[in-house]
Amino acid sequence: VYHLAGQASVGASWDRPGDTFEVNTVGTVNVLDAARRLASPPRILVVSSAEVYGHVQPDQLPITESMPLRPASPYAGSKAAAEVAVRQAAVGYDLGVVVARPFNHIGPGQAPSFVVSALAKRIVEAQRSGAAAIEMGNPSPRRDLTDVRDVVRAYRLLVERGANGEAYNVCTGVDVRIGDLAARLIELAGGGLELVTGAIEMRAVDIPVLRGDPARLEAATGWRPAIALDETLAAVLDYWRDQLG
Repeated sequence: VYHLAGQASVGASWDRPGDTFEVNTVGTVNVLDAARRLASPPRILVVSSAEVYGHVQPDQLPITESMPLRPASPYAGSKAAAEVAVRQAAVGYDLGVVVARPFNHIGPGQAPSFVVSALAKRIVEAQRSGAAAIEMGNPSPRRDLTDVRDVVRAYRLLVERGANGEAYNVCTGVDVRIGDLAARLIELAGGGLELVTGAIEMRAVDIPVLRGDPARLEAATGWRPAIALDETLAAVLDYWRDQLG
């Protein structure tokens, strides 16, 4: 069982914390409970999030799985609580369950509520309408970004080779500034657009830097990211060109 169901927006979690915990935490408890009641319980991958680490100091980077969990948003809190349920199920019910902590993943098909997809969509719309600029929120956060197709490979390998009850970062080990990502998207789209920052409301809590250490995942599965960032960004732009006609 690959358990990815959930309320996946950090921003929305501030407006709907109760719903976020109900879906992400109680939903995970229900999946684990249903699995352990089967005559032959399946192996389960529960997808958490790197947001569970919260604010990390620069001297603590890259983030390893041994870092204390300090969730800074309702979304992150709901994922950290779900991880507690996973560990209880692994120990108490002897369930074969593994946790993935993906850092930011991006790719074609992602909803425009996520930053890279949102920026790509605005760029394509601006080019179609003849606008001279696009808007974005805080350009300063740095994120460790993995193509979703590489993330899927990591999930499959973790189901096959991950240790029961263990958590694994899914990341590249490289962080990129969001403002630089926006500029690169504009360049890949052909340029000619001004980037206006601070024009869109920012999150209540923006974690400055998230950069993970994928060593545990690599050691357990042999996984390495295979798709370059520019290839991913170009694919996201192409996706929105197709969607917007």
